[in-house]
Amino acid sequence: MKIITVCGSLKFKEEMMKIAEEMELEGNCVLTPIYPTNPDKDAYIEEEANMLDNMHKEKIKLADAILVVNVNDYIGSSTKSEIEYAISLNKEILYYTDLVKADK
Repeated sequence: MKIITVCGSLKFKEEMMKIAEEMELEGNCVLTPIYPTNPDKDAYIEEEANMLDNMHKEKIKLADAILVVNVNDYIGSSTKSEIEYAISLNKEILYYTDLVKADK
């Protein structure tokens, strides 16, 4: 069993939820980002956005690995910073596109 934190753009929320479920069914403990209930990203004040970012980094700290949901190889600037943070903590980095290719 691994503890895996899911990272990626929330525009891929459906893929993130699906892969998290699959990884849990394989016996992993999966930590996911908060899926905002308000579709407007700017609904959070800066303090709230910073708190959510810090909490996600705590999830990365707790994890053995991160799973980057990079649909069509898209990785935004926020996800890039999460990858860099995970690398600085010597975490294993898994990529959604690699897992999808392996399933075929």
